Amino acid sequence: MRHGRAQLYSLTKAHMTEMTSKTKPRAFAFVGASDTGKTALIERLIPEFTRRGFTVGTVKHNTCNFEIDHPGKDSYRHKSAGSVATVIASPTKLALVRDTDKPPKAEEVISAYLSECDIVLVEGYAVSDLPKIWVRRRGIADDHIDAGEPFAVVTDGACPANARCFPHDAISQLTDLLVGG
Repeated sequence: MRHGRAQLYSLTKAHMTEMTSKTKPRAFAFVGASDTGKTALIERLIPEFTRRGFTVGTVKHNTCNFEIDHPGKDSYRHKSAGSVATVIASPTKLALVRDTDKPPKAEEVISAYLSECDIVLVEGYAVSDLPKIWVRRRGIADDHIDAGEPFAVVTDGACPANARCFPHDAISQLTDLLVGG
């Protein structure tokens, strides 16, 4: 089923707070194959939510190991000496470096670090209990994506049967769905 502009309505932070007071923050996982536009879509949704008065947090799931701390740096030396966690803090940013013994679940990351947000947009984490926004592009195979029943589909191609579908540029309509859906 397709949702047009007339079928959706604009919700404000006050409406959402009234509707979802016990579900803060509201989180959605944007899933799909590489190069389908997940990051670009999230980049365009953030200012729309912000314009409506919501605080937005994001989580980027990285399936490979990454390193933000480097040999020779003081914070790296702290961890190497045995600190279980190191916070790097400046006047405008902070970062936590912590090793994990198992991959953290999206819900755990959100609960621990983003609970003050109204909306959390998660890139990846197809294997989670979060509602999924399936991002698809014509010409990019996504048969390997098994995200379960999508909450919505953003696509420039055919809409799967019984899905709420939006074109890639339907930012306002998709925002309406996410705050009201």
